[in-house]
Amino acid sequence: MTCLLETMGELLRYPDEHYAFLLDEAVRLSQDECRAALERLREQTSVLCLSELQGLYTRTFDLNPLCSLEVGWHLYGEDYARGSFLAYMRSVLAAHGVTERGELADHLAHVLPAIAHMPAAGADELRQGAALPAVRKMLKVFERQANPYGDLLRALAILLEMPVSKPEEEPSHV
Repeated sequence: MTCLLETMGELLRYPDEHYAFLLDEAVRLSQDECRAALERLREQTSVLCLSELQGLYTRTFDLNPLCSLEVGWHLYGEDYARGSFLAYMRSVLAAHGVTERGELADHLAHVLPAIAHMPAAGADELRQGAALPAVRKMLKVFERQANPYGDLLRALAILLEMPVSKPEEEPSHV
C-alpha cells in the first residue's frame, strides 16, 4: 500500500511526460475495484496528448475550488483552523521525510506519501479524519460530470477506505 499511496500522490500532481508510466505503475500495484478505476482512467487518458491532459488537470483541479487538491480547504474552508492543519502537515512531512514540492503542505500529493510513511495509528487518523473526507467531498462533483480524473479519485477513495497496515517492527536485539 505504501508504494501505491506514493504513486497516487504523484498522479495528483500536474501531469508531465512521466504520467503514463506512473499510471501503469499504479495499475500494477492496485487490486480489484481500485485497479478497475485506474484502468478506466488509463483508457480515457491514453487518447490525450500531454498538453490536453495538462489542460484537463488545470480545469479539473486548479480552476474548480470544489475539486481543490488541498485537504485542509475541504475540511476547514477559509477558517483559521486550516492554518493549524497546514502547520501540522508541515511538521508531519518533515518528520517523515516528505519534501514539499511546489504545493501547500495539505495538498494530496503530499498527504498521501505522508500517510504511507507514518506509523499505522497516525496514518489511519490522517487517512480517516482528513484525506478520505476530502476525497469524498471532491467525488460529489464527478457525480454530475464525466471526467477521467473522477476515476482517479474513485480509485483513491477505495484505497483510503482500507486501513493502513504496516509490518511489525522488528524486535530489538540489544
